[in-house]
Amino acid sequence: MGEMGAPERDCAAGAEPPVAGPVEWEAASDLLRALASPTRIAIVLLLRERPQCVHEVVGALSLSQPLISQHLRVLKDAGVVRGQRNGREIVYELVDDHLAHIVTDALTHSMESPSGAAPTDRRTEGRRR
Repeated sequence: MGEMGAPERDCAAGAEPPVAGPVEWEAASDLLRALASPTRIAIVLLLRERPQCVHEVVGALSLSQPLISQHLRVLKDAGVVRGQRNGREIVYELVDDHLAHIVTDALTHSMESPSGAAPTDRRTEGRRR
């Protein structure tokens, strides 16, 4: 929040955000739910570099092919990725760059620290003495 309780806005963006209502909120929620997995975040980051086949994603992430295919299906159903058959393989790519920005912005935010200290590991934070 900015001064006097007004939300901060990115002046560089210049354009007003589109008017949204319950239908758009639900669609945005579905998109964020589809991205709410470390594996799917990693897949989006890989596909940001270039379109890739399932076996390339499997090799890059060292996970099983069925698991990668399941995550790609979730991303495809959410409209994050699309696949195009190329012979016996399907090449996956991001639908648009906005999706990569959502992921990279979330990563940047998660690595920021308000005090300048190193970020804590939230999984072990409650167990510290």
